[in-house]
Amino acid sequence: MDWAGASAIGWLFDGRRGTSARLIPRWLFLRALGLIYFSAFFSLIFQIRGLISPSGILPAGSYLQAVAQSLGHWQRLWYAPTLLWFSTSSVMLNALCWAGMIASVLLVLNLWPRAMLVVCFTCFLSFVGAAQDFSGYQSDGMLLEAGFISFFFAPPGFRPGLGPMHPASRTSLFLLQWEWFRIYFQSGAVKLLSGDPEWRHFTAMDEYYQNGPLPTWIGWYVQHLPHWFHAGTVYATLAMELGLVWMFLLPRRWRIICFFIVTPWQVGVILTANYTFLNYLVLVMGVLLLDDAFVLCVVPGKWRQKLELALARRKNGNGTHTETSLDSIHSHWNALKLAASAVMLTWIFYSTAAELIWMFARMPLPTAPVAALEPFRIANQYGLFAVMTRGRYEIEFQGSADGQNWVEYPFRYKPQALSQPPGIYAPYQPRFDWNLWFASLGSWREYPIVPNTEVRLLSNSKDVLGLFGGNPFPQQPPHQVRSVLWQYWFTTTREKRATGVWWRRQWLGLYGPTLERESDGEIKVIEWPNVQPWQ
Repeated sequence: MDWAGASAIGWLFDGRRGTSARLIPRWLFLRALGLIYFSAFFSLIFQIRGLISPSGILPAGSYLQAVAQSLGHWQRLWYAPTLLWFSTSSVMLNALCWAGMIASVLLVLNLWPRAMLVVCFTCFLSFVGAAQDFSGYQSDGMLLEAGFISFFFAPPGFRPGLGPMHPASRTSLFLLQWEWFRIYFQSGAVKLLSGDPEWRHFTAMDEYYQNGPLPTWIGWYVQHLPHWFHAGTVYATLAMELGLVWMFLLPRRWRIICFFIVTPWQVGVILTANYTFLNYLVLVMGVLLLDDAFVLCVVPGKWRQKLELALARRKNGNGTHTETSLDSIHSHWNALKLAASAVMLTWIFYSTAAELIWMFARMPLPTAPVAALEPFRIANQYGLFAVMTRGRYEIEFQGSADGQNWVEYPFRYKPQALSQPPGIYAPYQPRFDWNLWFASLGSWREYPIVPNTEVRLLSNSKDVLGLFGGNPFPQQPPHQVRSVLWQYWFTTTREKRATGVWWRRQWLGLYGPTLERESDGEIKVIEWPNVQPWQ
């Protein structure tokens, strides 16, 4: 390699030659990323046993066994990259969550950030790699991609502070901004490419706050604003996602303006819908649009002085250096790290850029590099709300001791009781409740979580019952279990004033098969559902 090429690689990928104007935004972003990781693991600690433990709805052990039977030894490890290959016991699942929570707290405290990012990424990927339907969310891919790139973005050392001697490499900073851009732009593109008439006719937001996975009480009030407001929101959404976000490529002033537009927007989304940690992650990634000079202008004076002293360490740290015998070893080690960073970050950029190009034109680009990264979810294609949901359907599980009188199992988070206001839970992610929203839009045959849940309820599975708000059969399991379907609507303002209820609903019928446990323990179907009423 010629000297010009080596110099260009160093300028792009070497943190020691990186941009020194983003030290404070980097510090803020990494602390916020630690909090988001913590929220992800914290929510899992209460759910993971009910989701994928041996007595859970979709046992990870059965899934990994099926993968092992289909693929070779190394192929299976690449296809399902997870530490759960060692064990899928409840103890192992809890250990993953606790290790992730501890590492995320240490990341927030800025203790050995690179190592903590590795632990957080490995633990979360281990869950995602074995969780099947419970990890099919774009938010999971967003967090894994941001977490992986952040390893190259974070400063080295046990207690690096702002890391003034080790600024972020230009490529790692760009790839985090690139991910932020793609989340917006690809979401806007799929809205138009899908052909959904609601986006083209500016009616997509008319019932958006009602029909999303987990509405909030603030969304109830916003839903009742006039149509012109919702039409204006559609226009603003498309304008921001398809146009405004390009400002991240413009000079400093325009990036700061962009930050002050997208940040209030994300806050509004957080308040009106529960999209787990997704919007929090997009929100904090927007901090990378700022620089040190701007932050120093807006922080209080006592903090400004401390920050200026910390930033000055880089300028004062370039003293004389006496060459030692270890310098040759360090030089080779640094060259190896630089080469690994260059290969990995270039690979991610190629994969994400190729997917963006394929959205608009099927160009003959090599697909192998893209496919190779798919199991790790670090180079993703995004696209939120390509087609708007036309109605709100809710699956409800019911049990019966005699086959005549049915009692519902209460949910913790999703709408059920008409008088209960929809809450604000994000960044907490109730994966079971969330998946039932997706299942309600299709057939039970496409979503095995529904019949599997019925089977577990017939035996009063403690882990699965932990996903619900209570157990209506505490003494002994029900004799029969079924899943039924309701359609829900927000009440009108007049209905709310008169009755105090937030919801109204209509019975649609049986959603999944009605199951019964015989005296010998065998489970049989005693009633099959009809065609879904809305199909």
